[in-house]
Amino acid sequence: MNQDDERIAAASSFILQSPPGEINDVLHDVRVIVNGVRSAEEVLPGDHSSVQWTDPQEEKLAQGILPALRDYNLTQFITVDVPGTSHQTIVSDIARIPSNDEDQERFLDPRSKTSFKFDHLSLEATDSRPAELDVDAEPLRAALESSTLSYLAAHYRSGVVAVFSVQPPSQFIVQIVANKYNPSNYWSGRWRSQYHIDFDSQTIRGKVLVNVHYYEQGNVQLETSHDLTIPIPPAVANAEPSSASSKILALIDIEESRLQRSFNDAYHEMAEKTFKGLRRALPLTRQKIDWDKVLGYKLGAELTAGKGVFTTS
Repeated sequence: MNQDDERIAAASSFILQSPPGEINDVLHDVRVIVNGVRSAEEVLPGDHSSVQWTDPQEEKLAQGILPALRDYNLTQFITVDVPGTSHQTIVSDIARIPSNDEDQERFLDPRSKTSFKFDHLSLEATDSRPAELDVDAEPLRAALESSTLSYLAAHYRSGVVAVFSVQPPSQFIVQIVANKYNPSNYWSGRWRSQYHIDFDSQTIRGKVLVNVHYYEQGNVQLETSHDLTIPIPPAVANAEPSSASSKILALIDIEESRLQRSFNDAYHEMAEKTFKGLRRALPLTRQKIDWDKVLGYKLGAELTAGKGVFTTS
């Protein structure tokens, strides 16, 4: 591996480990490693085609991080404004329309029934085109989408939903992502959940991933995942689309609420026991220090008066 490959590998590793909402900052910090990227503003946001590279070698290095950016965006459920609409959709492997040419890679937005190109550098969608969805699966897919949007509005401050038919007409995937970035208070977080709903086997297989980064006077990250399997009652599986979808989201609500409560219990346990076990509540003297009087202490005199170890015979 030559020096250029080593720098690209190092920069790619940093990119893939970027905390939620901090990819710009990571790119800014690795610009020294990848010389072609002189500042984050040249890459995100903005049109990368307008970047003025200093020489072909630097352009090669900068292009070397594109695969890592693509993997990051797809894994992290990056959201994008859908051209010609007022909503966002999720960019993910499930949304990707199969193609042998990555340069012509397109993604599906089932909600607007369109496909688009996505620039992994500028995070922009372009070239929107109509897309055909499976006619037999669409009533149930649309009902699941409507119920998921209602669920999102009831339980998330903000978020984005995408519902796909993966093996029509009986299998669907529901994706939810919610981001909260608060750099002024030094924290960020992302909730991702994906549910594979199979009406044939009457099961829901889900995965929830939570990432939180807190970095005020330190650097603490939480990364956790939770796999779950939910049986679909036969009455629900055979119900009309609107009824089945609302009841399926009610089942998901139960599981996600249980997971949220487990997080709250874990944080309470950490605050009350784990963190307190890392330090003493009182010094060895078992007495609190009056910090307001620290500067006025006459340590030598007090030691002499209290112990007499410095007195002469």
